[in-house]
Amino acid sequence: MASDPTESFARPRVAAGALFFDEQGRVMMVVPTYKDYLDIPGGYIEHGETPIQAAAREVKEELGITPPIGRLLVVDWAPNLSEGDKQLFVFDGGVLDRRWLDQIAVDPAELAGYEFHEVASIETATIPRLARRIVQGARARREGTTVYLENGEVVQ
Repeated sequence: MASDPTESFARPRVAAGALFFDEQGRVMMVVPTYKDYLDIPGGYIEHGETPIQAAAREVKEELGITPPIGRLLVVDWAPNLSEGDKQLFVFDGGVLDRRWLDQIAVDPAELAGYEFHEVASIETATIPRLARRIVQGARARREGTTVYLENGEVVQ
């Protein structure tokens, strides 16, 4: 009996998130209730969703706001020992001015809050792979490019 040839295909868990900034250029980090590190707003893509739709849905669920989600900044192939293959999309959420910040209502089932951090020192605020992804996403935003990463590292 022949084996299924698709068994060898990667079936990554796919997630999408957004980088939001304040008017001082600091990046938004959320404080998840179910993780021991700061993260960016976002989450796993559901069946039938595109990555940008998932990012917008997750932002609405986590923060209670619906700011426009901009262009793709980063795609990261980031396998995780406990979760297997993962593919992560990071979009430009833009600057959240006072109008948006005043509307934020975090979902207490998911988040304990949010904070803004300087991109230059983000490695002290979160796990290394995510910090690298954020730094590269901020660079891509400044330069008007999109970056492909593997485990948070630029691939030439």
